[in-house]
Amino acid sequence: MNNFLKNVLATIVGIIIFVVVASAISVVGILGMAVSASSTPAVEDGSVLVLNFNGTLQERASDASPLSMLQGDGSSNPGLADMLTAIKKAKTSSKIKGIYIEANGMVSVLAQAQELRDALADFKKSGKWIMAFGEQFNTNDYYIASIADKIYINPQGGLEWQGLGTKLVFLKDLFKKVGINTMAFKCGKYKSATETFTEEKMSDPSREQAQRFLDGYWNTILTAVSESRKISKAELNRHADEMMTFESADALVKAKFFDGQMYNDEIRNAIKGKLGIDKDDDIPQASVADLCADTGDDAGDEVAVYYACGDIVNQEPSGNLYQNADYIVGNDMREDMERLAKDDDVKAVVIRVNSPGGSSYDSEQIWHAIEQLKKAHKPVVVSMGGYAASGGYYISCGADYIFAEPTTITGSIGIFGLLQDGAEMARKLGLKFDGVETNRNASMGMSAYGLMLSPLNQEQGARLQAAINRGYMLFKQRVADGRHLSMNDVEARAQGHVFLGEDALKLRLVDDLGGMDKAVAKAARLAKLKEYHTVDYPVRKDFMSKLMETDGNAKGTLLDEKLRQVLGQYYAPFMLMNQVQMMGRIQARLPYVIINN
Repeated sequence: MNNFLKNVLATIVGIIIFVVVASAISVVGILGMAVSASSTPAVEDGSVLVLNFNGTLQERASDASPLSMLQGDGSSNPGLADMLTAIKKAKTSSKIKGIYIEANGMVSVLAQAQELRDALADFKKSGKWIMAFGEQFNTNDYYIASIADKIYINPQGGLEWQGLGTKLVFLKDLFKKVGINTMAFKCGKYKSATETFTEEKMSDPSREQAQRFLDGYWNTILTAVSESRKISKAELNRHADEMMTFESADALVKAKFFDGQMYNDEIRNAIKGKLGIDKDDDIPQASVADLCADTGDDAGDEVAVYYACGDIVNQEPSGNLYQNADYIVGNDMREDMERLAKDDDVKAVVIRVNSPGGSSYDSEQIWHAIEQLKKAHKPVVVSMGGYAASGGYYISCGADYIFAEPTTITGSIGIFGLLQDGAEMARKLGLKFDGVETNRNASMGMSAYGLMLSPLNQEQGARLQAAINRGYMLFKQRVADGRHLSMNDVEARAQGHVFLGEDALKLRLVDDLGGMDKAVAKAARLAKLKEYHTVDYPVRKDFMSKLMETDGNAKGTLLDEKLRQVLGQYYAPFMLMNQVQMMGRIQARLPYVIINN
């Protein structure tokens, strides 16, 4: 029996080692191919810039890991920043005659889609054309593509057009059945992140703000599509109510969503017609990478563009080897800000914030580091992406100037703490605990497997709530100082209330609406720069770097990925408790996980 177990364990270890080594070898091969492909040929005259809308739109381009390549999740796609750069260069390039968009269900948040659509609208001012085609358009895809001069659909294609909705998962009764009691401590009636664990339905404040940002999203989409496609908002709403999602391509063309139907070969011939070339000729194509490869010179002073994307955590989870998930690691960003402050070449800093928040402690440390950066006489401008809420707003509020997109989710000024007591579950399982202590509260918070072994008593609960209150007051003070508001004014905007960027502008929580281009230009003006260029920070870790740094928990990573696939929408609330462990007990976090398809 012992030999059998030894053989099984040896086999398991061998498999794990094989997977890691094979992955490393695969990566070396991938890197080799990338290097050989890096000598991008010059863009031909009469070329078309091709934008493929698939996978998940990230802020920055990322390398595909072997797992993501096998799964075909598109994680190696160019990021939003590269797409915007390519479109901007295409506008002025004499070699680019037009843009071709191929929509394949790209996952994006609306603020990203809005920035991309605005860039395409600016491109059209050059007099050049845009043509779009797709087989299955999701709502955001169509919102972006509707700016095109002509938009076509495959005869067997479809359009997701039924309005926007959200559903939250409530776990209170489930946890109660297994003997887990959740204790929530928070400041602000709108700070509803804890409700998934403590309530059976949405509270009125939570429902109010969720309805507001969904209505704001939908109105943005309706307004743009109505203007571009010459369809009234009333008609667009009627089509959504009737679930145009299930209509045929014929019906979609008849309703003026599309200009016609084409198969893939036919759309290629249509592009050739726009270029004035023969049907037997190849289409001169330019990719986003082709246009971004021409970096130009680095004349003038440097404006640093720092990407702060993802959850704010104390340390990056070990299970991030095979994923392209972003995290804002408090200590790492603090050190990066210190380096930028000391770098004499950097004259101004733009921080691109796309974060729902996270650790309250690390948000404060990042806020302090940004203040020190400003003391080094380097203007700091924040450009908000899809969301910059709670901790994401905390790290933004001290900037010299803040830009947001109209549909950016921001605000959520408030914090919470979340603890789970597993004493009843332990009792049901027949587990008992005993121990000794030197003082009456010495055992407070002792846990096993992430669950507290005993509930908090009244004194302990009061102490924790007092700590939450202090954190909330500090957060509000940072906002008051940064935004030049009184504490009363901040309180009226706080309590965890989530706002759209267009509402935040009216409330003076942001200074202007716009994207990265406006933010960079503003930073240059504040630094009084006549000529400048941008440099991106921090350097992204590729798969090989992550592999070399891993702590051997690759198995846990793969299991986590399977868990995500199995749980689907239930993954986020279940994993929030796990994330709380690495973020700290007190959280400044957005109450929603926002995904737009």
